[in-house]
Amino acid sequence: MTKEKQTVRPKILLGMGATLLLLLLTLVVYQVDTTEFAIVTQFGNPIRVVESPGLRVKLPDPIQSVQRLDKRVQVYQTTSIELLTLDKKSVSLDYYGTWKITDPVAFLKTVKDKIGAESRLLDVFSSSLGVQLGKYNLDQLVNTNQEQLKLDTILNDTTVYAKERAAEYGIEVVDAQIRVLNFPEANKQSVYDRMSAEREQMAQKYRSEGSEEAAKIRADAEKEQQVILAEAYAQAQQIKGEGDAEAIRIYGEAFQKDPAFYEFIRTLETYEKTIDGNTTLILPSTAEILKYLSGSQN
Repeated sequence: MTKEKQTVRPKILLGMGATLLLLLLTLVVYQVDTTEFAIVTQFGNPIRVVESPGLRVKLPDPIQSVQRLDKRVQVYQTTSIELLTLDKKSVSLDYYGTWKITDPVAFLKTVKDKIGAESRLLDVFSSSLGVQLGKYNLDQLVNTNQEQLKLDTILNDTTVYAKERAAEYGIEVVDAQIRVLNFPEANKQSVYDRMSAEREQMAQKYRSEGSEEAAKIRADAEKEQQVILAEAYAQAQQIKGEGDAEAIRIYGEAFQKDPAFYEFIRTLETYEKTIDGNTTLILPSTAEILKYLSGSQN
């Protein structure tokens, strides 16, 4: 029994020593993740910041302790707020902002943790948006004409302004965006009326431009029609003149070949043109036109 007790006792001591060593290691060794800052504080005062991941060593608590801060980009989102535009119109905004810690020591000293940071960011984002919206009229926020909209400019300036204000807390504002832009009930009708008037003005403009273009097309068509008709008339007159000339030439040739027959044909044509069933002629018997009717051809 004595030998067994003597064998067990070193094992117990070894186990106790290993436990104490492990406990001591947990007090002096700590691990840093790639997504975080590790701030080593001595009696509550920051003495160094560890940014790279891995195992590190410190003095045991309570002499030195470790506080961890997330180094990733984080999203801050708030409930609706009401702000005024330059023309004193009230708008309701739901927005969000993205931010990250750039100075862990300043962050720890000023806001301590994420809850404290978001309480400061509420003021930073709200005041930044208020300042920028106060520079523009309502129709520069909501408009059917894309060229008049200034939302991108407002958000860019808001981000710059918020970044300047948040720097003192060890925070970098990355971006600010509007999720919902709405209007209090008292303003909605005036906004709808203005948008309707703008649409009607645009429609009237399109109708006017269409009427002007239609009139221009009609004028061009009428002008082209007159040109075509004039060319056709000139061509017809030319053809007619050529036909008359050809007819005269044929008549001339016929007259030269048989003058008596030609005279006979021409007289018959004259009868046809001047005499019908209702025609009464009173002519002397010696009239040339009657020679074929009287049977005397001398």
